[in-house]
Amino acid sequence: MKKKLTILGCTGSIGDTTLKLLNKKNKEYSYYILSGYKNYKKIKYLIKRYKPKFFVIFDDYTFQRVKKENLKNKVKILSSKDFNHFNFKKSDISILAIPGIAGLEPTLKCIQVSKKILIANKESIICGWNIINKLIKKYKVKTFPVDSEHFSIMKLIEQSNKNDIEKIYLTASGGPFLKYPLSKMKTIKPSEALNHPKWKMGKKISIDSATLMNKIFEVIEAHKLFSIEINKIDILIHPQSLVHAIIKFKNGLYKFLYFETDMSIPIGNALFEKNFEIKKHFNTKIKVKKNYLIKDLNFLNVDKKKFPAIKLKPILDKYNSLPIILNAANEIFVDQFLKKNMSFCSIINYLFHLLKDPKIRKYAIKKPSNLKTILSIDEWTRSKAIKILNNKK
Repeated sequence: MKKKLTILGCTGSIGDTTLKLLNKKNKEYSYYILSGYKNYKKIKYLIKRYKPKFFVIFDDYTFQRVKKENLKNKVKILSSKDFNHFNFKKSDISILAIPGIAGLEPTLKCIQVSKKILIANKESIICGWNIINKLIKKYKVKTFPVDSEHFSIMKLIEQSNKNDIEKIYLTASGGPFLKYPLSKMKTIKPSEALNHPKWKMGKKISIDSATLMNKIFEVIEAHKLFSIEINKIDILIHPQSLVHAIIKFKNGLYKFLYFETDMSIPIGNALFEKNFEIKKHFNTKIKVKKNYLIKDLNFLNVDKKKFPAIKLKPILDKYNSLPIILNAANEIFVDQFLKKNMSFCSIINYLFHLLKDPKIRKYAIKKPSNLKTILSIDEWTRSKAIKILNNKK
């Protein structure tokens, strides 16, 4: 019998990679639920190519358009409201890759109807881990993080005692501006910030990589996923992007995981586990670059002037819901930078400005114990972020 697959976020880079991995395994898997957002052409292609039982479209306009043109197709087209209330059967594997806070509610839904999940939505973990973790335990769901850093941590500590860990180092490539003059940072254009030297990613995460906010979020993610104290997690610049996490143990030993800058590797290993072999899942080999030998690996401290986001790290566990506030404000500011309504440096500057708001503590101290509370904190933050933008104009 074929295993049932659910993939939320099929039109993004994680969805693309997952589907490519599965293309050679069509006889072993059936597509139960796929989802997309606004990419009309790609959604139409995915419906025709993979013929899932259900296709969920989270943008209302795109949903209406596709549903109207899909009357003769056997694939059932669902809206976000349909999805949240539909009584699905269990999927054997669910890949959860809807970016942003928008991915939280679908993630909660999928956990309840999945045997195994691959979670690629860091915002869901950052904002809703308390709820997610309870559901994972309640429904006994096998869980794999597929961010390269957190997949690496999971593999490095799976046979170790957590009490033996002295430090966890998350590595950052430094993005497109590692060697960029500090004096020119204020004039950075969106096209420059999107041009990541190592990874092919979506727009939002590419900008987060350029500001180093992605590492701040990954510190929170590691803290929540592995119950490791924030002060035991540090960030290092590693330009080669081949080592994704380093564990320092109390006995003086270090361990790290080394693999190419290709998300197929963590996704494939999480998806197929011990049955994953790159040669069997790809038409071409992943080429190991000859100049990337062990002796060429470099690790540098973060330049706080160039990447001021690093200054957020000491306060990340100060309040229960501070991660929700940082995530919501960052989403607003990144979006406005991409629309050329603010400068690159203002993304982090405005975050620090928001943290000085006298009302922030009222929301930051709330426990994120349910979806309603999380969304109310998110909504307040977004409105406050927009006011900051308007006042700065």
